[in-house]
Amino acid sequence: MSTRSWEIEVRGLTKTFGTVEAVTDLGFTVTPGTVTAFLGPNGSGKTTTMRMLLGLVTPTAGRATIGGLRYAKLPRPAATVGAVLDTSGFHPDHTARDHLGVYARLGGFASSRVREVMDLTGVTPFEGRRTRALSTGMRRRLHLATALLGDPPVLLLDEPGNGLDPEGIAWLRAFLRRLAAEGRTVLVSSHVLSEVEQMAEHAVVIRGGRLVATGPVADLYGEAAVRVRSPRAGPLTAVLLAAHPGAVRVEDLEPDTLRIHGLTAAGIAADAAAHGIPLHEITPERPTLEHAFLHLTGHDQGDTR
Repeated sequence: MSTRSWEIEVRGLTKTFGTVEAVTDLGFTVTPGTVTAFLGPNGSGKTTTMRMLLGLVTPTAGRATIGGLRYAKLPRPAATVGAVLDTSGFHPDHTARDHLGVYARLGGFASSRVREVMDLTGVTPFEGRRTRALSTGMRRRLHLATALLGDPPVLLLDEPGNGLDPEGIAWLRAFLRRLAAEGRTVLVSSHVLSEVEQMAEHAVVIRGGRLVATGPVADLYGEAAVRVRSPRAGPLTAVLLAAHPGAVRVEDLEPDTLRIHGLTAAGIAADAAAHGIPLHEITPERPTLEHAFLHLTGHDQGDTR
């Protein structure tokens, strides 16, 4: 792997398809040495952005660079960026080992690298199987092995955990963190937020092709909340809003159930007791990436007051 620092930089990136603006004035940075999650609802522009980084789609405006260069200007693109954007591209009659051998020759990589990446990614146990007989999880491992043939300092991965069993997902999590610890730049698009929470240190969140948040994952969580169930949820809401004006936010989750932000469980219980309001449940909720994601992308459930 090259010792150069390969930072991904996106500035003012815009892409229009006819009358549809898929990406609008997007800007973010992905630094080496960390796993960065690229998050957004389906159709938010994540794949289009990654394709622009790889030179597969031409931006309408703005720039997307890797190490300060557009992909096409990189001295050895295949040895600089390892990318997995889909699960196609296998010749059905090739074995997993044959597939890697072909791509090693195309990229000008040493044949010994085939064995190395098979061992690294867990392809070795099925190296002799034809690709048409591989499971989805096996295909994911083979695609990752292909991306690593050039020992690239940059990895762009779209949903790399799809099809992996729990053991495979745990392996992938540790594997990507290890690659980042070696100084690589790792950008991972994923919708499995529970895994992203354990895998990534930074996140870029987009909605409708626009940036809504970027920074350390821990900074996205926001405030803690308390889940409360009461047969007098309406009066409880009124009491809390009146007693703590501007400091409390209440979500109606379902009949008789609230999510309350800005107060501790003890504070809510005290206010309820003072007004004779019975509580059937009061449970502090740990902030999660899922809650943060739903809030940032405008998919919160319930009526927020």
